[in-house]
Amino acid sequence: METKTIVRVNNVDIIATSDEQMIAIRPICEALGISVERQRKKIQEDEDLNSVAALRASTGADGKKYEMLCLPVRYIFGWLFTINPANVKPEAQEAVRVYRRSCYDALYQHFFGTQKRQLEQIRAEIALLEELADLNQQQQQLKQTIADKRKKLEQLRNERLKNEPQLFD
Repeated sequence: METKTIVRVNNVDIIATSDEQMIAIRPICEALGISVERQRKKIQEDEDLNSVAALRASTGADGKKYEMLCLPVRYIFGWLFTINPANVKPEAQEAVRVYRRSCYDALYQHFFGTQKRQLEQIRAEIALLEELADLNQQQQQLKQTIADKRKKLEQLRNERLKNEPQLFD
């Protein structure tokens, strides 16, 4: 099974299997100085994380293979977000705080950014509808002007073709 480094947590490489993209939580917990058993319990109690967690053979810090609780890479970031900076070892606290702030920013961008784009699209749609309404009004005016000009042209032709002298209009 081929592995690759996904990210570094507190100067520890976090490795995932390339075929399944599963990440063992033990190395992360050890790097942050938090209880592996407490995190395992937290994951098992979480309906969403528990449904995707699995035991997989992973390489430990000593280079040996161990069966470890793993999460898919797409869930690992959400799980990391639940870790309280006050519970990690002092040298990792600031990194966890920075990570959590990045998550808050990403969530804000995702949800507010979507709303902002929708508002911009609505404004653009309203502007186009107003332009179309103006153009339709101009089109109606042009049609009326064309109809008036045709009527005058028809009158001129009729008078010319009649060729009867008229004293008064």
